[in-house]
Amino acid sequence: MAVTASAPAPALDSDEAIFRQESPYALDALTEHKRNGLELAVRARWIAMAVTAVFLIYVNPKWDVLYYHFILALLCLNGWLIRRVGRVGQSRLEMLLIFADLSIMTIGMVLPNPLSVDDTPLPIQYRFGNFIYFFIILAAGTLAYSWRTVVAIGIWTAVIWLFAAIMVWWLTDPVPGLTERVLEVVGYDPTMAEFLDPNSFLLHQRLQEVIVFFLVAVTLGISSKRLYALIQNNAGLERERANLSRYFSPNVVQQLSQNDEPLKQTRRQDVAILFIDIVGFTRLAAERDAYQVIDLLRDFHGRMEKEVFRHHGTLDKYLGDGLMATFGTPLAGPRDASNALACGRAMLASVAEWNAERRRYGEAEIRVGIGVHYGETVIGNIGANRLEYAVIGNAVNIAARLEERTREMNAQMVISETLRQRVEDEGGARDLQAGFVQHGASELRGLTRPMTLWALPR
Repeated sequence: MAVTASAPAPALDSDEAIFRQESPYALDALTEHKRNGLELAVRARWIAMAVTAVFLIYVNPKWDVLYYHFILALLCLNGWLIRRVGRVGQSRLEMLLIFADLSIMTIGMVLPNPLSVDDTPLPIQYRFGNFIYFFIILAAGTLAYSWRTVVAIGIWTAVIWLFAAIMVWWLTDPVPGLTERVLEVVGYDPTMAEFLDPNSFLLHQRLQEVIVFFLVAVTLGISSKRLYALIQNNAGLERERANLSRYFSPNVVQQLSQNDEPLKQTRRQDVAILFIDIVGFTRLAAERDAYQVIDLLRDFHGRMEKEVFRHHGTLDKYLGDGLMATFGTPLAGPRDASNALACGRAMLASVAEWNAERRRYGEAEIRVGIGVHYGETVIGNIGANRLEYAVIGNAVNIAARLEERTREMNAQMVISETLRQRVEDEGGARDLQAGFVQHGASELRGLTRPMTLWALPR
């Protein structure tokens, strides 16, 4: 019987534990790899069973072919069960089903068909070359197996096949007269006599089959191990991209992933800087317990972070009840100032929407102050052992001072003349500046010369 079947997907062994220690991204990649491998293996199994069923009718157009169709149905059912119980991690039930898979294959190939009335000697079953179909199982096994399990399947198959051959050889009585007739014809050549003898199981060939099969299993196991290393490396890259996405907008992450170490290049660059924080946060926090304060900050930071990334900005750092964002880092763009101003206005709109929700629940409204400036900064990694990507310079200090001035000017947002002029140079929409009131010759703490400011009243 020529049974072709795709390999089941066994439980992953200690490789899974290694991946779990390395990174959740590696574990996620491993889980996805197994899920896809299971689906592909089961679909391939069903297709192979259907093709084999038709082929068996062609080579054996008798009613006793139904026995082999029953074996094929068992393999299909077992594949479905393996898909149901398959998971990343140790699973004894899954391993038991794998063993059952190999046993069903062996029984179908070795034992005589109980529906057949032929008197063919049992050793002839081994002459049909059915063992080669185990290589299909082994090859398909790399779809979802850990390398150790691939090798284990090679060992299991070898043991089951040899055990079946030895047991059948031990328990089967030779057909009288056949061996003697062969010896009469080719008695001068013992090797040919054994090969042609219908009562001979050719155990040395059975041993040769399993040795070759085991060597192939080891080779495929090594190939699977290399595949898992590739998955781990790719998961590491995904982890790095995820870490970048905590700070940079998706489009910047894409650019960074295509450049070699752009963050290590310390340089001067004109950047738009935005500071935002909650007005009266100390009083607000005093009226709530610590858990409520943390929930409030998480909600606030989540909303503001979303606007930063939506406007192609970089989240530089959280500052307690506020945050600092930059636009034009690590790579400068044609609309950095406009994006920063648009982000500030979007943040105000998001806070207004949030306050509408809070009023419905009887909670106090949140007021924020935003300061935005555009100027020259120095950007790059700072630190020795623990590196941090930093944007420093007088422009950063000015943006922080502008945010502080929102209290004195009773404004939602204060921007510098430099930023406003840059927005115009970038061709920014006029509605970005709508509602701002000019305040000339304003002094900022820490600066020697007054600045022209623009404030958006509350």
